[in-house]
Amino acid sequence: MIAITLPDGSIKNFEPGVTPFDVAMSISEGLARNVISATFNERVVETCTSLDVDGSLTLHTWQNEEGKKAFWHSSAHILAQALEQLYPGVKLWVGPAIERGFYYDVDLGQESLSEKDFKAIEDKMLEIARGKHDFKMRAISKDQALSYYKGKNEYKVDLISNLEDGTITFCDHDTFTDLCRGGHIPNTGIVKAVKILSVAGAYYKGDENNKQLTRVYGISFPKQKELTEYLALLEEAKKRDHRKLGKELELFTFSQKVGQGLPLWLPKGAALRERLENFLKAAQKKAGYDMVISPHIGNKELYVTSGHYAKYGADSFQSIKTPNEGEEFMLKPMNCPHHCEMYNSKPWSYKDLPKRFAEFGTVYRYEQSGELHGLTRVRGFTQDDAHIFCTPDQLDQEFMNVIDLVLYVFGSLGFDNFTAQVSLRDPKNPDKYIGHLENWEKAEAAIINAAKAKGLDYVVEEGEAAFYGPKLDFMVKDALGRSWQLGTIQVDYNLPERFELTYKGSDNELHRPVMIHRAPFGSMERFIAILLEHTGGNFPLWLMPEQVSILSLSEKYEKYAQKVLNLLENHDIRALVDNRNETIGKKIRESEMNKIPFMLIVGEQEELEGSVSVRQHGIGDLGSMKIEMFIDKIKESVRQEVKEFKEV
Repeated sequence: MIAITLPDGSIKNFEPGVTPFDVAMSISEGLARNVISATFNERVVETCTSLDVDGSLTLHTWQNEEGKKAFWHSSAHILAQALEQLYPGVKLWVGPAIERGFYYDVDLGQESLSEKDFKAIEDKMLEIARGKHDFKMRAISKDQALSYYKGKNEYKVDLISNLEDGTITFCDHDTFTDLCRGGHIPNTGIVKAVKILSVAGAYYKGDENNKQLTRVYGISFPKQKELTEYLALLEEAKKRDHRKLGKELELFTFSQKVGQGLPLWLPKGAALRERLENFLKAAQKKAGYDMVISPHIGNKELYVTSGHYAKYGADSFQSIKTPNEGEEFMLKPMNCPHHCEMYNSKPWSYKDLPKRFAEFGTVYRYEQSGELHGLTRVRGFTQDDAHIFCTPDQLDQEFMNVIDLVLYVFGSLGFDNFTAQVSLRDPKNPDKYIGHLENWEKAEAAIINAAKAKGLDYVVEEGEAAFYGPKLDFMVKDALGRSWQLGTIQVDYNLPERFELTYKGSDNELHRPVMIHRAPFGSMERFIAILLEHTGGNFPLWLMPEQVSILSLSEKYEKYAQKVLNLLENHDIRALVDNRNETIGKKIRESEMNKIPFMLIVGEQEELEGSVSVRQHGIGDLGSMKIEMFIDKIKESVRQEVKEFKEV
């Protein structure tokens, strides 16, 4: 008999050769009907896979992430078969599941594919799916695999050439065969609804020096109703696209002459950024941070010392050479090496620590043009960076203080649906990281202890750590249910060693400080993009570029409108006067389109009474009130949104 351990810790004994489906049946018929994939001893398997040794088994349904991954990966196989039938001679490369759906990269030769072809592909996929063809895995030798693709598909041949003999498997369904590691649903019939979403260019192996392939994106569901709901969500996402809203609200723009991935912040956008910066600076000041400024470039040796050049040199801009032989500079890819050198500028005692350096530092990384996307993927971005240098005894408290700061930022901006992710090193891949194992273990323990102490809802992900240390990432869900990684806190024992940072302890000996990296926003560009889409451009009142528009009924009331404006500005309320010779209806519509929170309509009655007629964006008429009462209303609303930061 073999012992199968289930996620709840219970152990069930079975004859060798039992399948995950059999295990599900032994629990309940309902579970067996819904199980579509499984993980056995940390390896993704099919529900029909024979289990012959003791091990841990997790059963997956459509309701969990691994189940969706298997569903969408299987759908990618169906897409590939449909493309082979519709475009004879097409060459397949890879087709993974992604966060929402799947894609397949293909070489269509002389053929092209556009939106007008989507319906035919969807119909063919559903025709294949209705056949209820089983997905079957089989092992194959390297020679056999190469022989199968030789002369037909150079992309698969190249892929197989880098695989070890004895580890290669094919997946078959219907008349279709593909090179695949596994992780499929039982049969094609489980796929009931499909949608081709888009096509894009994708360089082979992600290298822009290689041939550009066609990437076909799709999504699928076990029920038509779920696809209908998803497409409605997509339509809402299009309305909230930060690139569209950023243009409409005149926040930022891009210019080919300036360069791809380099945003230009327009006056309203610059003011928005400044308010966000000032908001965080005020909280940081209360938390004991000192603001610093570092240059936009640094000597190449700085990043060699930090380890960034070895790990990220290929993703950085080419180094800048000076007339001095051997002297090279780089556009700054990270702020932390600069802050290490600031710390090194003077001797420190344990009595001086913790030392907290904060900077809104702009960094530059060379993203390939195909990967650029509005503000979420750019080549120049500003991090709300800070580095805390502390003693090992201070680490836990400092880390918890940073968690408080991140939670304050999220709360003030309406991000209340998030999960904390403890990102650890991959123990099977030690070459990805620098530093001693002992230091890694201490850093990982510190993060987990802090997350527990703060009562965070957290998950652990191996392999997601930074190369120099583990981290706590905050995965935020927006109004559309999408997850984004925003704030991050990292513990680092390694850079202090590489930069030989020291402080004098109470024993009069030199010791190494521990370093905490933290960025509540992550990057200003990405944060604002996500905030734009989360709010649909309806920012919190305290953050809005313009909080009030004053609409005069005619030119006779322009002086009174100006008086109202002056009163509002005296109370630091951002307002504008719309005294154009337009109908009041048109002025209201345009204020609504510009998402201005409040409109004050002024005419004869308002001037006589010293009042304003108030309309609220998205709500409508609030009636007439004295100007002083309206000012109090605005100030109280802002106070409710942004409470003063107090360290716990």
